[in-house]
Amino acid sequence: MPKTEIRVGGLGGQGVILCGHIIGKAAAIYDNKHATLIQSFGPEARGSACSAQVSLADEPIGYPYVKRPDVLIVMSPDAYSQFAPTLKPGGILLYESELVSLDEKLPEGVTAYGIPATRLAEELGRRLVLNIVMVGFFVGTTALVSAEAAERAVVHSVPKGTEQLNQRAFRKGLEFGLNLTGQGNGGPRHDA
Repeated sequence: MPKTEIRVGGLGGQGVILCGHIIGKAAAIYDNKHATLIQSFGPEARGSACSAQVSLADEPIGYPYVKRPDVLIVMSPDAYSQFAPTLKPGGILLYESELVSLDEKLPEGVTAYGIPATRLAEELGRRLVLNIVMVGFFVGTTALVSAEAAERAVVHSVPKGTEQLNQRAFRKGLEFGLNLTGQGNGGPRHDA
């Protein structure tokens, strides 16, 4: 796999950094690839802008910073406004469809997939697992890391006692992504 740049953006408290961490961990530890992670967040604990920059490759990565992501995952309107113009033409945008509204800021040829991650997390009983829903959605739409590797990374990254909830969140996002791209049992469907 050539170097693939991923940026995850959202607000503090949405689990943006953990989302990036799990993607990198899945690739580096469980899929035998190389990964880097750079994180950025405001001084406030919750509610401020934050982002994670993840690079994945088959070879060692010499430069860890993401300038023009191949994949952009956004969980807030501000993250979309800030990062959408930086997405590579022909890239993939994954967005929280009930929080982010798309506009003309997208570069040419971008494929956008939306998921109501917050609502799906709430249906599972805990809004805080929306980031894990997004990890599953990322895997289901991009296949840049294997589902098995990502699920193992989830289980080994979340607080003790929450593993089963987080596995359900991961599988919910994975299934949604697979169905949206036509790879699941239900065939293609439109974003929610």
